Amino acid sequence: MDKLLISGCGPLDGDIRISGSKNAALPILAAAILAETPVNLSNLPHLKDVTTMLALLRSMGVGITIAENMLVEIDISSMNEFEAPYDLVRTMRASILVLGPMLARFGKADVSFPGGCAIGSRPVDIHLKGLESMGAHIEVDGGYIRATAPNGLKGAHIFMDVVTVGGTENLLMAATLAKGKTILENAAREPEIVDLANFLVAMGAKIEGIGTDRLTIEGVAHLKGCHYRVMPDRIETGTYLVAAAASRGRITVRDTHADILEAVIMKLEEAGAKITLGDDWIALDMEGKRPKAVNLKTAPYPAFPTDMQSQFTAMNAVAEGTGTVVETIFENRLIQVHELNRMGAQIKLEGNTCIITGVERLKAAPVMASDLRASASLVIAGLVADGDTLVDRIYHIDRGYECIEEKFQALGATIRRVAQ
Repeated sequence: MDKLLISGCGPLDGDIRISGSKNAALPILAAAILAETPVNLSNLPHLKDVTTMLALLRSMGVGITIAENMLVEIDISSMNEFEAPYDLVRTMRASILVLGPMLARFGKADVSFPGGCAIGSRPVDIHLKGLESMGAHIEVDGGYIRATAPNGLKGAHIFMDVVTVGGTENLLMAATLAKGKTILENAAREPEIVDLANFLVAMGAKIEGIGTDRLTIEGVAHLKGCHYRVMPDRIETGTYLVAAAASRGRITVRDTHADILEAVIMKLEEAGAKITLGDDWIALDMEGKRPKAVNLKTAPYPAFPTDMQSQFTAMNAVAEGTGTVVETIFENRLIQVHELNRMGAQIKLEGNTCIITGVERLKAAPVMASDLRASASLVIAGLVADGDTLVDRIYHIDRGYECIEEKFQALGATIRRVAQ
């Protein structure tokens, strides 16, 4: 099994290009099921989760053609299977997103309950209740969600009592082909949902309220294929910015947008970073100074993203002062604290809150990644630790970060993949 070997270094310095967004690409790939003619997608990141989603579509008979630079054509006309099997679904939670499109387009779908990162309970009840209110019949049998809508889905007024990204995406996709009007109240507002909605509109969907917590969808009879470029990955963007800040370095990240990362940029400025923004780039310069500890609390967009708290925890571990991180989205997402403490961090964990007192440098140690974003925090920690840090179970990293070794090497880091 591969591991990452990281030698502690000085300040990171350089330019890198940000990849397409994983969290936008996955629902967009699922949404291609709705199109009656081929869909062409560009700027897809070359990641394990993306290849898993493509494999899932292929397993259902979908035609997939991959050209250079991950330009992908998806042709649903050959789709002849309507089951998302456990062997593929178990590794990636986003596979549940094929449920809504399959049900809307073909009137039937069998989807295994999904897997993914072990960061706590993420029930799909809201997905299922919403589809039932649209006329679907749903049974849970042997670990599978078996859904039918032989007469098609019908528009409904749906209030989601919990803000859910996946639930919003699934119901939004299903509503595009439902008969009549669907209103989604308390919808998630993440930029990735905006990207999905814009993609659906490019295929001919009628959606109002994009970017707000109230989406109104007027169902149409057909959707057609289109050419679409996936948005840049805001979490990858934030991860490299935080890594540069923790190392007292400077960085320019290109092919990205600052307006999708406002809460993160604000916290980096609080930490003492000098930030300069362009149309498609963000530059950060710590001017050689140690970051200042920041306090943060995760919450649904546009507040501070849960996918960035582990990286800030690692930065706080080497910052001046004491910072507090409060996780409100997932109950097990502070699990990386134990591994950081093995590296000499001074972090006290109290329920969903960790209190971090910064130290000058961390100390290298063998550590183990427990989920995707926790793994990113361990890489950052390794970069600011004395000695050689070995990060195990890096298959988590490969689910969300494209070419992570090459990008950090371009910034001057000593990091390589080893087989042990």
